[in-house]
Amino acid sequence: MRIVIAGGHGQIALRLERLLAARGDEVAGLIRKAEQAEDLRQAGAEPVVLDLESASVDEVAERLRGADAAVFAAGAGPGSGVARKDTVDKAAAVLFADAAVKAGVRRFVIVSSMGADPGHQGDEIFDVYLRAKGDADAYVRGLDALDWTILRPGQLTDDAGTGLVRLEARTGRGPIPRDDVAAVLAELVDTPATAGLTLELISGSAPVSVAVKSVAGN
Repeated sequence: MRIVIAGGHGQIALRLERLLAARGDEVAGLIRKAEQAEDLRQAGAEPVVLDLESASVDEVAERLRGADAAVFAAGAGPGSGVARKDTVDKAAAVLFADAAVKAGVRRFVIVSSMGADPGHQGDEIFDVYLRAKGDADAYVRGLDALDWTILRPGQLTDDAGTGLVRLEARTGRGPIPRDDVAAVLAELVDTPATAGLTLELISGSAPVSVAVKSVAGN
């Protein structure tokens, strides 16, 4: 498979790129800065410099053309202000989804957040973030041209992955190592039977492949 990842230099994305490259997939990661390119190459991915905050749908679609799947793993990051929650966490996700439609890439996986909700109340930056992610999710759900899966991890940690997770429509809150999020994403990309599902993810007792097959109905 050829898989294009938005936010290619993110902590989850770099882990995902290593996993996909190791299993023989062709991986491209969209990055904002040329100096990030070497990190992607070391992960086994092709770096593509393209800023989703300023690119057009046509420009993004051109990078997506010929791909078998697209993964949105970009994020403004914890140090960013309110404005970038809108331009990255919402607008860039919408742009990437529209570009996937234009490029004819049906398989689309988006990394969201537990608690994402367009109607979330509050004025803190994290509240704005949850609304932005919720708006992006709602937009993607409305695109019939995409076979989308939305993944909502719990509290992200840098602990070593265990390969054991809980993946359900509702899990309740809990931590999840980024390693395990990447492992679940790699499995989801390869499991189109999960299309149309919004899934929460925390650490649990099921091996990743078993957890994904379970929600896919296999």
